[in-house]
Amino acid sequence: MPDSEFPATEWWQTGVIYQIYPRSFQDTNGDGIGDLPGITSRLDYLVSLGIDAIWISPFYPSPMADFGYDVSDYTNVDPLFGTLADFDALLAAAHNRGLRVILDFVPNHTSDQHPWFLQSKSSRDQRANPKRNWYLWHDAAQPGDDWQPAKNRYPNNWMSQFGGHAWEWDQPTEQFYLHSFLKEQPDLNWRNPQVRAAIYMAMRFWLDRGVDGFRMDVLWLLIKDEFFRNNPPNPQDLASTLPVFTADQPETHKIVAEMRSVLDSYGDRVLIGEIYLPLPELVRYYGQSDDSTPNPQSPTPKTPQLRGANLPFNFHLIQSQWYAEAIAHIIRTYESLLPAGAWPNYVLGNHDQSRLATRIGPQQARAAAMLLLTLRGTPTLYYGDELGMQDIPIAPDQVRDPAEKNEPGKGKGRDPERSPMLWLDTPNAGFTSAEVTPWLPLQHDWQTENATAQSTRPRSILTLYRKLLQLRRQHDTLHSGGIADVAAEGNILRFRRVALPNGHSTDFQLLFNLGNDIATTQCAPGTVVLTTILDGEGSHVDGAITIEAGEGLLIALDSNEGILE
Repeated sequence: MPDSEFPATEWWQTGVIYQIYPRSFQDTNGDGIGDLPGITSRLDYLVSLGIDAIWISPFYPSPMADFGYDVSDYTNVDPLFGTLADFDALLAAAHNRGLRVILDFVPNHTSDQHPWFLQSKSSRDQRANPKRNWYLWHDAAQPGDDWQPAKNRYPNNWMSQFGGHAWEWDQPTEQFYLHSFLKEQPDLNWRNPQVRAAIYMAMRFWLDRGVDGFRMDVLWLLIKDEFFRNNPPNPQDLASTLPVFTADQPETHKIVAEMRSVLDSYGDRVLIGEIYLPLPELVRYYGQSDDSTPNPQSPTPKTPQLRGANLPFNFHLIQSQWYAEAIAHIIRTYESLLPAGAWPNYVLGNHDQSRLATRIGPQQARAAAMLLLTLRGTPTLYYGDELGMQDIPIAPDQVRDPAEKNEPGKGKGRDPERSPMLWLDTPNAGFTSAEVTPWLPLQHDWQTENATAQSTRPRSILTLYRKLLQLRRQHDTLHSGGIADVAAEGNILRFRRVALPNGHSTDFQLLFNLGNDIATTQCAPGTVVLTTILDGEGSHVDGAITIEAGEGLLIALDSNEGILE
């Protein structure tokens, strides 16, 4: 499998990304909702944590039907979060601290209040209305034997990601428009070159201000079938369909390459794609190689330059069952499929998924922290996971997420994983002022599991994250080295991180007990650098080793010339 043939040279390869959901990070103006000045006020915490870049979920002007993922202006800041001046101050403060800033960008759809859509729906005459074709409009299907009004005759069987049909009837122009999500989020027509040019201009607006890259929302959904064909039935669930004509269309890769070209024209930037696809399809989003194909006879082979996303997000650890063999299979398969020159990445949590500590339990969440931060490639953390934050219960009158409101009781709500960050042992955990009600409830144990309290405890999960991030920065092997011998032995997951050639780094053995009982395995001679339960560091191991349930071990092997500092 590929490992250190092409060593990391870019900041986004050696660094760690930290996702901030701005509504829930820090409120400074007393409205119970986080804002941009709040992020600025917490940058020193992020530096002390040891991350390298922040990815900020949308803060653009929006009616907030989907909390900012319904954008009404791509080149401004919603007053809820502050001003453009606040953003510029945040960017400058982050850069002054050596932190990069990545913005969440929403290219698939806009708000139905965006001026583009308001003009698009004003007339169906494309000669009089140049923006009619900026969105996906379609006539009603022809009536059948049982005549129905046009508004009930959907053009095809395409369904919204949030439930229900993906078509909304517009009575004034007597056509449907497509919305892959809420009806307030009409899909842009990415086959229209004017749409592409407008989006790339909006990207340049932020790149000109100095942002370091973009995370592109639902990148694999941008292009739809030009013939609007029905999706076929899902043989595993006949009540649903397979997104054959609404996702991962071949033309999408050209769009990704164009986006990449925009960023490359600014130099040291990164393009990240949100892509939920099987691994063979996912790795295609790295794009095609240019003409710099490596010469295997060369003593210093040139890294192939791929023209797609720098980091197509790999969510397979989120989606996997927490079993050693399942995880080992993901790692081995992913590494084997990566094209030459592609840099891997892993994600274990985000604003759309149940919290890590809720999915696998608090003890296994510690093992997951070590796994994420010792795998080859770029890791992305979700705010609060470093505190072991868990999903919060949401009462019916506290529901905010439109996905849950659309289909109540079906478990699609994402409010539980978006609760406010826990900072202090003060009212509202320091997220907002004491007399304000936060937009979502706090985790119940905020008085003891906040960042300040955990900073004083030598065995807290926050301490573990800080140690892991420090070690990752300290040892080239952990951020740039190879990976080998990925295997599962019962509940034990194991792999080695291999030092870069011609370097003076340390080889490491990683061992994880993902089961519920104590387990024993074999280990080559080495020194324990870190355990997830934060004891036993410095002890020498050789041969049989016992690992507690949910424990992970980072061991510096003796069989190399590296010096363990």
